[in-house]
Amino acid sequence: MAFASPNLPAVLAHSRALITSLQAPGGAYPASPTFSAYQGYSWFRDGAFIADGVSAAGEAGSASAFFDWCAAVVLRHRARIEDVVSAAAAGAPVPGTAMLPARFTLDGDLGQDEWWDFQLDGYGTWLWAVVEHARRHGLDLGRWQPAIALTVDYLTSSWQRPCYDWWEEHHEQVHVSTLGCIAAGLRAVLDAGVLDDSRGDAARAAVAGIGDLLASRGTADGHLTKWLGSDATDGSLTALVAPLALVPATSDLGRATVAAVEADLLAGGGVYRFRADTFYGGGRWPLLTCFLGLARNAAGDRGGALECLAWAVD
Repeated sequence: MAFASPNLPAVLAHSRALITSLQAPGGAYPASPTFSAYQGYSWFRDGAFIADGVSAAGEAGSASAFFDWCAAVVLRHRARIEDVVSAAAAGAPVPGTAMLPARFTLDGDLGQDEWWDFQLDGYGTWLWAVVEHARRHGLDLGRWQPAIALTVDYLTSSWQRPCYDWWEEHHEQVHVSTLGCIAAGLRAVLDAGVLDDSRGDAARAAVAGIGDLLASRGTADGHLTKWLGSDATDGSLTALVAPLALVPATSDLGRATVAAVEADLLAGGGVYRFRADTFYGGGRWPLLTCFLGLARNAAGDRGGALECLAWAVD
């Protein structure tokens, strides 16, 4: 077998062992074991992508344990979700500070540190990832169904709200990647047939609404944009092409989005989050480069995909 990089087998083996060895007893994947700002916390979004990778690598038990943790967290905060849903239905949405946070402690508790917490994308991402995991390994989604239903209630009540993006910035905007994660998650559970009629109707309406909004205000020059009404690109957008597959890779929108990210954010083999990024000097991200690689591969560009993988590994 030809590898994208001679380092790839060792990197994959080490990464798999490291991720599973650091998983908390309750199933959470720590954002970092040592970096002070992240230590002791797990994100739904980041953890869901980790779990998807671990699941694809054959570590089904590890991924299931993470989804068990997600479900337990959602059920623990049922009352808060019900308050959010009731307030939205009454036309008086709760403030952002009363929404569910983007991250929880490894035990599933609310954190005590100040953070840019109101982010909706992670709740859609865990729905997408748990459905992919169950499909991949022939598992029954029933063990996660009560939490899936609550998450659907939360998202269908609130998907239109501005919130922080993946990068915990611009809380005043409605972000295209956030909408894409929500739509991908809702579509996944709809396709899996685990929703009752009422929730199914609400989820279908939300997916349709997101599709209309992306078409009318979430695109510019034929490609997806950073947020509604903008013409800027963002490195997270290719995740909507692959692995989330919300936008078909061979569609005009999929191809144009990949091309825009390549033109604006790809440099020296790696992908920037966005051009104005100054976080730690505004470097290029292996994660985003791999999302671009997955999108290229989904469109049939295997050579371009391997270039992304080689850059990330090296």
